[in-house]
Amino acid sequence: MPFDKKEYNKKYPEKAKIYKWKRWGMKLKPNQEWESIYLFYITCENCEECAIELTDEKKITSTRRCLDHDHDTGLIRNVLCHSCNVKRG
Repeated sequence: MPFDKKEYNKKYPEKAKIYKWKRWGMKLKPNQEWESIYLFYITCENCEECAIELTDEKKITSTRRCLDHDHDTGLIRNVLCHSCNVKRG
């Protein structure tokens, strides 16, 4: 039976998301773990910058949930709405 990436991602959404974050160059601080970052990401209800309620839409909207990171160091900073994430850079 061939590997079905879509089925795997449905069964293990946390592994798929963590894989994507790593591929984008995101890095953890020494005291952090990927699983705890993922748990915080999915349970965070409001943007840590503007406090707007976050959404999980597939298409990009201003309220879509984003894991913010520093583009120079790769270190994860916050969970933000798409709008604040773009403003921060």
